[in-house]
Amino acid sequence: MNNVKGKVVVITGASSGIGEETASLLAENGAKLVLGARRIDKLEEIQQKIGDNVSIQKTDVTNAEDVNTLIETAYNDFGRVDVLINNAGLMPQSFLDKNKQDEWNQMIDVNIKGVLYGIGAALPYMRKQNSGHIINLASVAGHAVFPGSAVYSGTKYAVRAITEGLRQEEATVGSKIRTTILSPGAIDTELTDHISDKEIKKGVDELYEDAIKPDAIARAISYAINEPENASVNEFIIRPSNQIL
Repeated sequence: MNNVKGKVVVITGASSGIGEETASLLAENGAKLVLGARRIDKLEEIQQKIGDNVSIQKTDVTNAEDVNTLIETAYNDFGRVDVLINNAGLMPQSFLDKNKQDEWNQMIDVNIKGVLYGIGAALPYMRKQNSGHIINLASVAGHAVFPGSAVYSGTKYAVRAITEGLRQEEATVGSKIRTTILSPGAIDTELTDHISDKEIKKGVDELYEDAIKPDAIARAISYAINEPENASVNEFIIRPSNQIL
């Protein structure tokens, strides 16, 4: 069974890491892709590698209009919106006494509002189709809090709560829209590059010495999409086998 083939999949944060790896794997399995990210040059490179059935759109997920345009691009180019992967995220962890308010606001805008904007933009199309799948990237930090992760964990707990609320609402109305929460641990991506607190970064860099490749997350996403339409894979946690938290 290949339930990925022919599906129109929108991915935010698609210019590198998990987004890029997921795009490549889904393309191999016949999906039609709409990729959004701020770095249009990176998206162009990915588009060239993948080839046919790929549209790209410069997208800042903190801008609701950008996210609306990304979803509209999927519908205009391919006539459907089958899957939305809210992958864009930031992790500038810091101790609260550092009072890094700009970073707190950034995480709230990208990690929470960006997910909400995606849901809000995609739901009308999916409701009209009476089908769809929204996959939201949370984190192991959305299951456990540790010193320095308070705000980041708060945003990822929020992603899990929002996704569970969405699942219940769509089940109540019988829209056949599936939801998946995917919580990665230490994954070899650019995520740690955003940490400006040197005290925190040292510990995180040590944790990420054992980071696993983003293709592990891509395979999980593909699995969730590939399941029959009446089966909703609601949550994954994927981390290195020796990661404690």
